[in-house]
Amino acid sequence: MSTIAEFRLPAAETTLGTALEHAPDATFELESSVSKTRPSLWVAGVDRPTADGAFEADPSVEEYELLVETGSRLLYDVSFVDESVRISDELLANGGSLLEMWGRDGWWQVSVRFRDREALSEAYDRLESTGLTVDLRRVSDVSGTTDTETRLTPQQQEALEAALEHGYFEIPRGISMEELADELDISHQALSERFRRAYETLVDDELQPAGGRSEFE
Repeated sequence: MSTIAEFRLPAAETTLGTALEHAPDATFELESSVSKTRPSLWVAGVDRPTADGAFEADPSVEEYELLVETGSRLLYDVSFVDESVRISDELLANGGSLLEMWGRDGWWQVSVRFRDREALSEAYDRLESTGLTVDLRRVSDVSGTTDTETRLTPQQQEALEAALEHGYFEIPRGISMEELADELDISHQALSERFRRAYETLVDDELQPAGGRSEFE
């Protein structure tokens, strides 16, 4: 049985603290297909000059390159200087799998799957040993995925269940996305991203053959 944990970490102590401070309206999200050597980040909620300025102002950023520009989001490749803190080194050192990571208002929200609670405990101890302020917000034990089980993360499932409970999917809607985000105590952008990822997972489950499904949430 694997364990999924959600951490809240201060950006000032981890990574891109200056960038998040420079662009307080922006949401930075780690691209899930990112390579371990050069991260890619989605930036939403601000225009390109503001996003560029945030990366430019952050001393931990060595280089950044815009890859994709959509109507609402920007995708960047980012290289960091050697001395910058890499959260993944401590979280994933013992086989952890990063499910979700996004930053806003000076904080990173990180969701990681561990093989068991012992591996989670070891990761938590590694983070604390570096001097970081670690807020372990939620822990869920999950069984292995089968064809009849969901691949949604606990955060995605919580968002969908809350949307259903409050009438978000009804016509007319019983609650706006902003109001639903307030109910869940997250930002509007974070809720939008959870919906997007949940929809992708559900559609993938319906359209892809069982043997060809990926492990990405």
